[in-house]
Amino acid sequence: MKKTFISASVASVLALASFGALAEGPSFYGRLELALTNTETGATLQSGTNGVDTANYADENNAGTYLENNFSLLGVKGSEKIADGYDVVYQMEFQVENTSGSGDVFKARNTFLGLKTNAGTVLVGRNDTVFKQAEGAVDVFGNTNADIDRLVSAQTRSADGVWYYSPKIANLVTLNATYLFDDNDTTAKTNESLYALSATLGDSKFKDQNYYVAVAYNKGIAGVDAYRGVAQVKFGDFKVGGLFQQSEDVVNSAKDGNTYFVNVVYTLNGVNLKAEYGSDEAGFGNYYKNVNKGGATGTDISVQNFNVGADYRFSKSTMVYGQYAMYRGDHVVAGNKVDLQDDNVFSVGVRYDF
Repeated sequence: MKKTFISASVASVLALASFGALAEGPSFYGRLELALTNTETGATLQSGTNGVDTANYADENNAGTYLENNFSLLGVKGSEKIADGYDVVYQMEFQVENTSGSGDVFKARNTFLGLKTNAGTVLVGRNDTVFKQAEGAVDVFGNTNADIDRLVSAQTRSADGVWYYSPKIANLVTLNATYLFDDNDTTAKTNESLYALSATLGDSKFKDQNYYVAVAYNKGIAGVDAYRGVAQVKFGDFKVGGLFQQSEDVVNSAKDGNTYFVNVVYTLNGVNLKAEYGSDEAGFGNYYKNVNKGGATGTDISVQNFNVGADYRFSKSTMVYGQYAMYRGDHVVAGNKVDLQDDNVFSVGVRYDF
């Protein structure tokens, strides 16, 4: 029943997009992205990757070469003026799972209905929280096995929520908020409000300004209370950025820690050369949780991550890339320092946007 409903929804999206093309209304878009990846543990692979034993990520049997789907998707979005100063905005987006041997082919992504006015934009539905969106473009390996969520928490797409985005004040500052309804409190069950707040300064796309700064706070979403600061600046062919986050478990306040990333991108003859270093003390990211699968959660967590890579666009639609990611760390269990299993991950991929 669920698969039938989602498949029908995607069919509706395609039909709407075809009609929109004739009426110059909704715009249809999509992405196909596949990567060939070799890994020593499988702990940082995309969820749903075929052939990975999720109960034993750190087991040597997960070492090998895999085909990863880096969030291929289909969507339709648009807006329509309903009165002076009032526009309806909408988006329906679905992930297309094309490499998994099990599970749903289509998965829900950002899907919402909203109203844009001179006082700001309000969205209702499913969307990335403003805490996650505060990252801007600093996640230079985003949507791959070197995404910052391998170390950092609360990179959340949530449903049953309301989003508010203020107009850009003085063409510089935007104030944003996410509020989730109570039925989202299913993990920690704290009976507290779940929300996120952010303020951004500058332009993450570097069109209006050559800098971007953000601060954000996350209350309870994904089971953590967290705040983060983000900064990225463009100097000619260089982009330099960083992210710092402090996270605390909403149930066990003793489980907390800091995470940070620093990175640089240099564009040379159309090739984006990228390098990044990350460090984590909190243990909420995917790498630590997966290599520690089935084991006791430790204290004094220390995880390091180093990524290098390059990407190149042959055209507006087609990009190829290659990257290497290294993960290593240790923690203390029962008073003893224990090394986490290292992971060295090599990937080459292609992305096609339409």
